[in-house]
Amino acid sequence: MTYEDFTNQPEFRQMLIDAENLKGKIFSDVIDGEGNQYVDLVQEGGGVLGIALVGYTYILETAGIRFFHLAGTSAGAINTLVLAGIDSIDKAKSEQVLDILAKQDLFDFVDGDPVLKGIIQKVIDGTPFKKVLGKLMWNYKKVKKALFVNLGLNPGKEFEKWIEKVLLESPNQITSIGELIKKRGKAYFPAGLKHRISGEPLTDDYSHMHIITADVTTQTKVQFPKMAHLYWGEKMWTESPAKMVRASMSVPFFFVPFEIDNIPGGGEPANKAWIDSANFHGPIPKKVKFVDGGMISNFPINVFHSKTGATPRKPTFGVKLSSYREECADVDDLGGLMGSMINTMRHDSDNEFLIQNPDFKKLICFIDADKDFNWLNFKMSNEKKKKLFLLGAKKAIDFINTFDWESYKKVRS
Repeated sequence: MTYEDFTNQPEFRQMLIDAENLKGKIFSDVIDGEGNQYVDLVQEGGGVLGIALVGYTYILETAGIRFFHLAGTSAGAINTLVLAGIDSIDKAKSEQVLDILAKQDLFDFVDGDPVLKGIIQKVIDGTPFKKVLGKLMWNYKKVKKALFVNLGLNPGKEFEKWIEKVLLESPNQITSIGELIKKRGKAYFPAGLKHRISGEPLTDDYSHMHIITADVTTQTKVQFPKMAHLYWGEKMWTESPAKMVRASMSVPFFFVPFEIDNIPGGGEPANKAWIDSANFHGPIPKKVKFVDGGMISNFPINVFHSKTGATPRKPTFGVKLSSYREECADVDDLGGLMGSMINTMRHDSDNEFLIQNPDFKKLICFIDADKDFNWLNFKMSNEKKKKLFLLGAKKAIDFINTFDWESYKKVRS
């Protein structure tokens, strides 16, 4: 596919015109010298449904919106890292992201045994389980090794190499977490970044980024790079940022858990850093396994929430890929029960936050991509990819058309 396959869709061309016409609308009180407005952005996880996230951010950037702080889980973490890493915060980046995405065969990321890869795809395509059971039994040794030895069907190495290449070949040429943090610092802020009303310059030291993953060894919700020092120590500054995302997108059993070994202080009693950051009091593990952050928080909308009660300078926009609690789950068979249990874990803490902070629902764009698209279908057809991108863009237009910043500030105050 090419970039133009996505952008030349007639419906999308009209959406770009509509977004351009919204450039005069006020979305935030933080602006730069070019008139760009800044919001914080939180993106939900959802496998290949993340294509819709690119449609969403493309429209917002066309309307003159830029992203100051960024957070995400799994697919949301991928888009978070790419948006944070490939260029400075004042640049529109979704065109670059879309071009990168269009050139990549997503099925390459399913990098396990070719036979098992084919069987997985048949299940995703809707082949009844009874029809693939024979093939699974015939390949029992391969299945056993993948699930009971490796703990996952796909190593995930192709994905990690791809992210590293994307960051290296970008204008920022990022190769390490240290470089990523440095280029999100105040020295790299755009000229004239200030409060729209008071005119005061922005005093933040960094534009922060949070990638959510689950450390299942110590049973900890991890925010990278904030907690990277626990796992790499001083080496964190030279580690590849791709590892943070690889940890976040480790869908259980579909991908091999991401592992970090030689943990600083491994085998010793928990030090202050582990107690303060992770509330972990046992012996520090020598190695740690991570699975998809969506197991703990698939939509970390709470990460930028101010607890001071002050009226925010800028909104925290959230974008959800999955349907929001519209139907009950079918739990009458084992598969339904297991799926429902996993979804409960994925969404519970985020739902709890929204119950306690109902005003945040005014900040969330609901794409509902899981109604018509399979989140694990890495072999999705080009036509479906285009429709998914278009869905994200359409929902973004609807959202920014109705969002009222002044009204929201009154609610918060």
